[in-house]
Amino acid sequence: MELNGVEIEDTFCEAFGGFFTRILITAKNEKWARIAAQISTGYGTSTIHCDAEAGIDVLIPSEKTPDNRPGIVVMFFKTKKDEMSNVVMNRLGQCVLTCPTTACFDALGGSLVPDKEFEIKIGANLKFFGDGFQEKIEGKFPFEAWKIPVMDGEFVVQSVAKVGKGIAGGNFLIIGSDQDSTLEAAEKSIEAISDIPNVIAPFPGGIARSGSKVGSKYSFLNASTNDPLCPTLRDNIENSELREGDNCVYEIILDGASEESIKAAMKLGIEAAVKVPGINRISAGNYGGKLGKFQYSLHDVLK
Repeated sequence: MELNGVEIEDTFCEAFGGFFTRILITAKNEKWARIAAQISTGYGTSTIHCDAEAGIDVLIPSEKTPDNRPGIVVMFFKTKKDEMSNVVMNRLGQCVLTCPTTACFDALGGSLVPDKEFEIKIGANLKFFGDGFQEKIEGKFPFEAWKIPVMDGEFVVQSVAKVGKGIAGGNFLIIGSDQDSTLEAAEKSIEAISDIPNVIAPFPGGIARSGSKVGSKYSFLNASTNDPLCPTLRDNIENSELREGDNCVYEIILDGASEESIKAAMKLGIEAAVKVPGINRISAGNYGGKLGKFQYSLHDVLK
């Protein structure tokens, strides 16, 4: 299969289930909402070592937020449900409560398995920072919320946030002739994906340059560089997956609330990438079906 003259390999990406929460951060203006969103999702690329996979989802205009201020939705993903509460509390408490003019609310609109959604306390716990001066907000919102006195006024936060079941690790590989064109294609992919709700690309700028394989020659590591996709090793190893002229690979890794959001992001991202000159082909990362039960054929996604 070809798209815009670029080969689309007959392969699939392999993803796995996880738990996620979706939080809306609002602020005086988009600048401060974005700052809080960026800080709260930092160090959130991979659950291999980070406490969560985290990223910015979409912008929300002021007319669609509970407090009529501009907002940004962030998402946090974990494989262990009992760790969600601590992760979200730590990130909101350290990065949103502390940020000028912000407020935060639950924004989970749905998930892969709705009957397995559950709640975690956010404002119901953060309120204690008010040291007895916190107040429950009455009549303003269709949900329970608290206002906590802080030095620039009040921090408003919803009492609870929902946690849903989602999908982590959806991906595709952009294989190009040089670093400049391949990076441009990856950037175009992320731009195309940015307005799709309920999906994030948690790596820096949405792009992963250090794709990993399971295991290592060193017993203390559970993941290591994906040597079959490293251009500098092509002529030095027997299992290289790169062809002559393949000199750069970037991976777009996606976490989403549903299969629909993952597949929509893959489709738009790939379609954007192949428009850039210098892209040789599009592939995907999998472990032969051994990693996760969610498998998405590139050919099917693009139909």
